[in-house]
Amino acid sequence: MPTAPQTTANPDAPKHDTWLLRALHGRLLSADFFAKNWVTILTIMVMFLVYITNKYQCQTRMETIQSLQRRLEIVETERVLQHSVYMSRIRESAMRELVDTMHLGLSIQERPPFKISYDR
Repeated sequence: MPTAPQTTANPDAPKHDTWLLRALHGRLLSADFFAKNWVTILTIMVMFLVYITNKYQCQTRMETIQSLQRRLEIVETERVLQHSVYMSRIRESAMRELVDTMHLGLSIQERPPFKISYDR
């Protein structure tokens, strides 16, 4: 009588345990893996935290720089405006007009001032 093929698996046969099967069964990262590689894992986690902190600080500082640049543009525009107002006020014709409107009775000298010297 012919024998039927054996359906029971040989316990000594190598198992084809792929990373997908281990992940599905929850054996991809075991406690032994963490026990062996705790220093590396801790170092990587610290590096990630430093990276995240550095990126956040960089972004906030860039936003601060942009807002300060906008304020600087506004202040520079205001400075130019105030400078033009000042320059218009110190012009001789503007000063003459201002003196005339205030009725101070001042007039512009026709002759330039001269120096008096004393000879002995």
